[in-house]
Amino acid sequence: MNPPDAALAGVDRLSALLERFRVHAHLFHTGPLCGVTHFAAAPGRAFLHVLRRGEMEITHRQRSGAPRRLRLCEPTLLLYPRPLEHDFHNAPQEGSDFVCATLDFDGGPRHPLVQALPAVVALPIAEVAGIGQTLDLLFAETERVRCGQRLLADRLFEVLLLQLLRWLLDHPQEGHIQAGLLAGLAHPKLARALTRLHEQPGQDWTLPAMAQAAGMSRSAFAAEFHATLGVTPGAYLLAWRVSLAQTWMRQGLQIQQISTQLGYTSPAAFSRAFAQAVGAAPRDWLKAQ
Repeated sequence: MNPPDAALAGVDRLSALLERFRVHAHLFHTGPLCGVTHFAAAPGRAFLHVLRRGEMEITHRQRSGAPRRLRLCEPTLLLYPRPLEHDFHNAPQEGSDFVCATLDFDGGPRHPLVQALPAVVALPIAEVAGIGQTLDLLFAETERVRCGQRLLADRLFEVLLLQLLRWLLDHPQEGHIQAGLLAGLAHPKLARALTRLHEQPGQDWTLPAMAQAAGMSRSAFAAEFHATLGVTPGAYLLAWRVSLAQTWMRQGLQIQQISTQLGYTSPAAFSRAFAQAVGAAPRDWLKAQ
């Protein structure tokens, strides 16, 4: 495994993202599974499974974006960030350590990480330094009922997800991360600009300002950004601001407040930008929700 790039030391690439678009885990299974276990693709439902011992086979539907068959031969974390049918075959029964949680991503399919992650991530537990301590706590909590057990287990699943995301950012090739946000956050220079955008969405982010944050020339930044994320810097900034605006509107914030926080000169300027990205005025979009 390659160590994290030294150029990213001291750059917190996840906190601003996950503070604005939270993820909530909910434990729903602990213990053995037998035969074939089917997990349906319910709208808005994501999964995080932990196989601590044993082997099993997983199947996915054709053209689902995931491998048709996946064989697990060692302790593994399995992340399904989007609704995706999957079946566990011959899951270990006797003496197995197996726990599952559903994940609720704020904004559902609009959550930036949901859009950036592959259909399924299968990560051997041995690859992730420090994850053993989290798993020890998780399985200790699920072995017997104690006060606050479910709440603590839910939080521990959220810690596991964060550790998994850290690993993906530090090892994008092994995690099969393609063009998109995670690839950008794994980039030693683009990540600095992206983190600043996430932390300060209302700043006057011109192309030269973004390039300066990345420590690159304007032309090199624009070309590298498009090649890595698949969109222009301006298009990404607009999408980020609109995603924040949609979250805030659902929470009840007024258009005036949102336009100010996002750095627009007026509510009318914000509404024009929103309509450009979404195809509907802010109030019309909110009514449709």
